[in-house]
Amino acid sequence: MKLQWTSKALSDLSRFYEFLALVNPSAAARTVQSLTAAPERLLDQPRIGERLNEFEPREVRRILIGQYEIRYEIDNSTIYILRLWHTREDR
Repeated sequence: MKLQWTSKALSDLSRFYEFLALVNPSAAARTVQSLTAAPERLLDQPRIGERLNEFEPREVRRILIGQYEIRYEIDNSTIYILRLWHTREDR
């Protein structure tokens, strides 16, 4: 298995950093670092996240990291990190 970040997921990380850095740059860096490290666990246990049935037949799942949700898709031997949200965001 390998991880692949989509451009939308990378944009989400950038958006989080820019928002948090206005108040606390070190907290912004820690948050982004935590969110980029978390999907590494999926390499050993890719199906640990909750399956989101509304995306079937695709295998899209989500994991929660603190107050953030990471959505990802398992496709053959690749895990695609699709999007990230703060759980309080209006999506």
